Amino acid sequence: MNDQADVLFSGDYRLSPSTAEALEMWLGTVAAPIHDQHWDVSDPKLFGNEKVHEIFREMRAEAPINKVTGTPQGDYWNVTTVKAIQHIEALPKIFASGFEVGGMVIQDSTEQAKLEGRGKTFIAMDAPEHSKRRRAVAPAFTPGEMVRLSERVRNRTVEVLEGLPRGEQFDWVEKVSIELTTGMLAIIFDFPWEHRHALTYWSDWQSDLRLGATKELEELRKEITLEMGTCMYKLWQQRLNAPPAPDLLSRLIHSEEMPEMDPMEFSANMSLLIVGAVDTTRNTMSGIAEGFDRFSQERAKLEADPSLIPNAVQECIRFVTPVAHMRRTATEDYTLDDQTIRKGEKVILWYKSANRDETVFDEPDVLKVDRDNARRHVAFGYGVHRCVGARLAELQLRTLVEEMIRLDIRPRVTGKVERLDNVFINGFSKVEVTLDPA
Repeated sequence: MNDQADVLFSGDYRLSPSTAEALEMWLGTVAAPIHDQHWDVSDPKLFGNEKVHEIFREMRAEAPINKVTGTPQGDYWNVTTVKAIQHIEALPKIFASGFEVGGMVIQDSTEQAKLEGRGKTFIAMDAPEHSKRRRAVAPAFTPGEMVRLSERVRNRTVEVLEGLPRGEQFDWVEKVSIELTTGMLAIIFDFPWEHRHALTYWSDWQSDLRLGATKELEELRKEITLEMGTCMYKLWQQRLNAPPAPDLLSRLIHSEEMPEMDPMEFSANMSLLIVGAVDTTRNTMSGIAEGFDRFSQERAKLEADPSLIPNAVQECIRFVTPVAHMRRTATEDYTLDDQTIRKGEKVILWYKSANRDETVFDEPDVLKVDRDNARRHVAFGYGVHRCVGARLAELQLRTLVEEMIRLDIRPRVTGKVERLDNVFINGFSKVEVTLDPA
């Protein structure tokens, strides 16, 4: 496989600049967008400094469904509570996700991107196309598949945790969160192991909406997406001529449900699967390290009663909420809670707010591993678009917590904690910790 991988991938992709380097390079050349509208929460900095929680709290108390106009992201509706989000997600014919009507993120696609079909993923489709493509992917995430993968997940988790330095500061994001999630994705795709870090790089370039802020950034992201698509397409062709296998690419290729995809749709769907498998689980893993340090009594509960771990995983997912929002577009006029949303209007479902909904979660700003309704979170969405890979994320997170308890891995935050300035993916760029000497 190694020689074959070198032939497939040699010279086909870059690993620089990082998204942080590119953003620093080009965002400084343009005037920063002005976010001066009341309750406009589309400013990425509000997520990096967590001030968005104060604004969401105010919205939930005063107007859980409200419209803002004239923002850098245009006019849009904020939907901030569990009940309202679930109501809207249960009406996919009225509140559409399709790429052609607006897609699934707050940022509108450029006309060029629409023309080229960039962003046309199965999560940005409506029935029947969405159902068909989802059925093709779903067999890779069944309970049976989780059983098959569980030993590999555990072995890899133990390997990473046992290799951590003791008595010296390191970045948990880099050493644990990225290493575990990138490795898992490589296993799911049967991706060449020595090239696995390209998956993290590609994921970063797909998930930060600011990378469409300038023409230069948009062009660079397009180039990197093309490189990703080229590499993945070579693997696709390889598997096309091989017998069916349990990896995700092979399953897709040999599925009767998956139709032919043009190059742009293929690249977009590979981006979706990579971001879904890497970014969301990665940021929850980082949040576990930061949260268990901040709420040390919760870690102690798990040590005393490991049977709480499955529930603790759900609570950590709620507390972090790795996907901050999803977008829907109204296909007809609809009134909800005395607010009339007009046909064609942009509706933003703020999972990050709903998972702190005081009417559902007692003391929502506190991490409680024994919270009796932790599973009511909407971090994976709701309805027909609920995250298809949720079981795999739960398996990885549960295994991580189990092994942290068993191996007495107790990260203490001793350095910087840096959060992402990202309105879509919610999480961490750095969590510097120290493990006490064994």
